[in-house]
Amino acid sequence: ALFAEASKSGLFTGDELEPGASVGTDEEIEEWIRKVAADDFHIVGGANMGPASNPMAVVSNELKVHGVENLRVVDNSIMPKLISGNAAQPAMLIALKAAKMIKDDN
Repeated sequence: ALFAEASKSGLFTGDELEPGASVGTDEEIEEWIRKVAADDFHIVGGANMGPASNPMAVVSNELKVHGVENLRVVDNSIMPKLISGNAAQPAMLIALKAAKMIKDDN
């Protein structure tokens, strides 16, 4: 119903661009989706943050890798779960905080 109303409004004009008129059956639509679809995901949660006493923790709250000197994890892998928005901004904030911590350490 939404698309029918939108087409009546004149907002959508011209021929269908994707997948095109040649794709019409459920099987053809599924085949087209499998061909063109890609997953865009951001890896998070791979480097759990926590105290060294936590066997699941990879990095400290200062982003230092437990058991390894002079190595920090400065990316979204320290986040416990994926946010619903763009992951670029949290990555920039993590980097900003890490830069301050590194500067303060030196």
